[in-house]
Amino acid sequence: MTVLSVNVNKIALLRNSRGRDYPKLLKFVEQLLALGVKGITVHPRPDERHVTRQDVYDISQYLRSRSDVEFNIEGYPSEDFLDLVMAVSPAQCTLVPDQPDQLTSDHGWDVSANASQLTDVLARLRKAGIRSSLFLDASITAVELVPGVDADRIELYTEDYARSFGTAAQDKVIAQYAAAAAKAHELGLGINAGHDLNLENLPEFLKIPHIAEVSIGHALVVESLQQGLSGVITQYLAITGA
Repeated sequence: MTVLSVNVNKIALLRNSRGRDYPKLLKFVEQLLALGVKGITVHPRPDERHVTRQDVYDISQYLRSRSDVEFNIEGYPSEDFLDLVMAVSPAQCTLVPDQPDQLTSDHGWDVSANASQLTDVLARLRKAGIRSSLFLDASITAVELVPGVDADRIELYTEDYARSFGTAAQDKVIAQYAAAAAKAHELGLGINAGHDLNLENLPEFLKIPHIAEVSIGHALVVESLQQGLSGVITQYLAITGA
């Protein structure tokens, strides 16, 4: 089974566009859990353009009564971000190499160039009992460097796969992801995946063994607008085996 972790940033962005607390983010989280979702992801950015620090505290507090649901906080490991993570102690923290003003995550870590920083941050997460994940491109070379900085998991950045889906390049590209995942599994790393996965391309991607979690937000919200939330969540849970 692969855990579906729903990224709720887009719901927060919709709320913020009106300047009032509607839609209520916690109500949306409650609905997701009622439908069977077992993971919630947020990416609080410094400008709070979607999920805010208060949202993180509120969701964390709500999920404390749901030991069967994992809370994943992703972001660049600035001191402010790490202070927030340590304060709420989520099940998982996914580190991404984003700049503060970046629109969305669009590349994985250069582990070699950032080894000192990552080693320090990952040690702090481990000491706090928080599972760690590093956002990575589908590169065997990058994966092989991860044990050296002591992360628990990797999250494969899947935009290249999504772009190739349905094209002549698809088989070659997914083979790269499969090879990276196989190397990660060989090294004892957990494997997550996310970015531009959707109902159409997810089934093929999950033919890759050992994918523990997929984080999906943008496409899920769009598909829910088109089809209705309940039907979309039911389809995702069927694909992931939950």
